[in-house]
Amino acid sequence: MPSPLRDAANPQTPPTPPTDRLPAAPALTADGLEVAFPGVRALDRAGLELLPGEIHALMGENGAGKSTLIKVLSGLLRPDHGRVRVGGRAVTLHGLADAEHAGISTVFQEIDLIPTMSVADNLILGREPTRAGWIRARASRLRARAALARVGLDLDPAIGLAQLPIAVRQLVAIARALDIRARILILDEPTSALSPRETDGLFHLLRRLRREGVAVLMVTHALAQAYEIADRITVLRNGAHVGTWLTPDLPRLALIQAMTGHAQPASPAAAPPAPTAPRPDSTSAPPALEVRALGRRRAVRPTDFSLRRGESLGIAGLLGSGRSELVRLLFGADRPDTGRVFTHGRPVAPGSVPAAIEAGMAMTPEDRRAQGLMLDLSVRDNILLALHARRGLTRPLRPRERDRLVRHYIDSLRIRTPDAETPVGSLSGGNQQKVLLARWLALQPTVLILDEPTRGIDVGARAEIESLIASLRDRGLAVVLVSSELDEIARLCTRALVLRDRARVGECTGTACTESALLAMIAGDSPPAAGARP
Repeated sequence: MPSPLRDAANPQTPPTPPTDRLPAAPALTADGLEVAFPGVRALDRAGLELLPGEIHALMGENGAGKSTLIKVLSGLLRPDHGRVRVGGRAVTLHGLADAEHAGISTVFQEIDLIPTMSVADNLILGREPTRAGWIRARASRLRARAALARVGLDLDPAIGLAQLPIAVRQLVAIARALDIRARILILDEPTSALSPRETDGLFHLLRRLRREGVAVLMVTHALAQAYEIADRITVLRNGAHVGTWLTPDLPRLALIQAMTGHAQPASPAAAPPAPTAPRPDSTSAPPALEVRALGRRRAVRPTDFSLRRGESLGIAGLLGSGRSELVRLLFGADRPDTGRVFTHGRPVAPGSVPAAIEAGMAMTPEDRRAQGLMLDLSVRDNILLALHARRGLTRPLRPRERDRLVRHYIDSLRIRTPDAETPVGSLSGGNQQKVLLARWLALQPTVLILDEPTRGIDVGARAEIESLIASLRDRGLAVVLVSSELDEIARLCTRALVLRDRARVGECTGTACTESALLAMIAGDSPPAAGARP
């Protein structure tokens, strides 16, 4: 069989999945699925095949189409084109009930059970055994106990669901899914809220279901878990099916290339060198940002680093590695369980965005439209929002000063807008990102945290944003950059941290921060390049 890495330099031609070892009768087949929303093609002729008695991982970066695909398979979304077959028979799914009738049951990431009801009531809701229109209480209890026993739970079905920990609720949700005698079980990020020990218990259950012939489709971002539990892996990218492989035949590096579209250079010598970064301040002054053992349970493990003015630190890793979780802890958007953050030697109150802003920090979130901008407000109002909030009602800006500040940032950041009164929601993605940057720059921060600042914008706007980031670093800001674009980190950052499975696994500095070095550390199955540290 050809090597799975034979086309590693061309991510459009992934390793060829072997087919000679696969059973001939799939439990589920989806062919040519297309789903389009206004301005977005969520699925582009995507496909999937599930086999009886296998655990199948569905993987891909954010926006790859995973959620859309499982909504189609669950009956929550009708595809524009394509077909779904179960056991070789074409099915039309108009809702969850149709999917369950076809033998497909789904447990979503946000567990859709009712906390105020008992475990038994949640298990049989909508499926209550009745006689003459009355619910048979004894039969309901027996059915609930049988469902719980199948997933290895020995508890009183009368107990309230709200009294149970998240891991047990997850098993209750799976028990409900299996109660319909499902032959296809879809799990959406089932371990996202589980501890390692709880994950081990879930995997023990999944292996038992596999022996019973259930086809399990598991959507996950965790590479280590996929390699631990999955028999095969399917990758989606930009709504399209990239490939399906037997897990032992797919090296981690090849998997990451398939997910991200980043190609590994043929040799380290072929990788373009990182640009020479400005020398950070080497005085005896405290670092602009210092992080000591900062972590949060089930989000990111304790992490340390420091950053001086004039430095830019990249944070690399796949979606789900803990990138955004780490910077949310930095900025106080989430409260850490461990560790502290210091700016210029002074501690910052944990879990407090106002305290972070007062300490000289600013942050643009990953989802600028949902978490950053007020789309119905004007460019002017969005730029001045944080400044108004910090000054309060007792110290308003004078109209002339407001106009001067807004015009300064529109001109200096080259924000393309008809005028300052234009609603920001009508601007392009790149100009929206500039407005968000202008808002924080108006506060004159010393530490700037950027989470995916170039996502979803065109090539020209991306170049302008990158140039702006470099100029801010050159002016002495300490910049933390989260990006899924490894070439962006290699170009813009003086150093980079690599996260994998919610933990820091490597660091590189200067010219050692090449795209190939970052890929190797993210994959974890290749040694880091010279100068990179695990």
